[in-house]
Amino acid sequence: MVETKICGLSEPAGIAAALAGEARYLGFVFFPKSPRHVAPERAGALAVPARGRADTVAVTVDADDALLAAIQTALAPDWIQLHGDEPPARIAAVRRFARKGVIKALPIARAADFAEADRFAAADMLLFDAKAPPGARLPGGNGAAFDWRLLQGRRFARPWLLSGGLTAENLPEALRESGAGAVDVSSGVESAPGVKDPLRITAFLDAARTA
Repeated sequence: MVETKICGLSEPAGIAAALAGEARYLGFVFFPKSPRHVAPERAGALAVPARGRADTVAVTVDADDALLAAIQTALAPDWIQLHGDEPPARIAAVRRFARKGVIKALPIARAADFAEADRFAAADMLLFDAKAPPGARLPGGNGAAFDWRLLQGRRFARPWLLSGGLTAENLPEALRESGAGAVDVSSGVESAPGVKDPLRITAFLDAARTA
């Protein structure tokens, strides 16, 4: 069965749809430039129904220890996702703020970009996302995809998730071409930037279940 992460959640309706569809991970974004940004206290309140049902992921971009400590206090996340320019050495320092481990997001545009996976072998999981288009304000959640065929036949030292431009409609093709066993979606289940659509979340999780 394909594992699923619904990212950028900010309202109870989205949480309810993700849990009803048995999403494995719920992602909360802590990055003020993002339309999906939530304060730590808000994320902590939203995550209450998820306890014991799904893992929580705190998505950060070059966050300092003060922000990570605030997130830890309010949310106690299972995972910290690093989605910025964090160096490999940062992983060990960040791990203490998470209950389970660290996910490192890597931007992909061409085959050579996968070499970064070896540099971040200390991460507990990897996430392969499309490289942000020129001029983009966000490192992820841009609705862009990379060539999924680049993943064919590749093996990595850590579990990994496929991200970038996924929707309920293209998920079967993405899984078939990439061989992914876990996927991450954000903009693909929204009605507007930062506005999660419960029906689209349900459709995406149904597609993952039947793929």
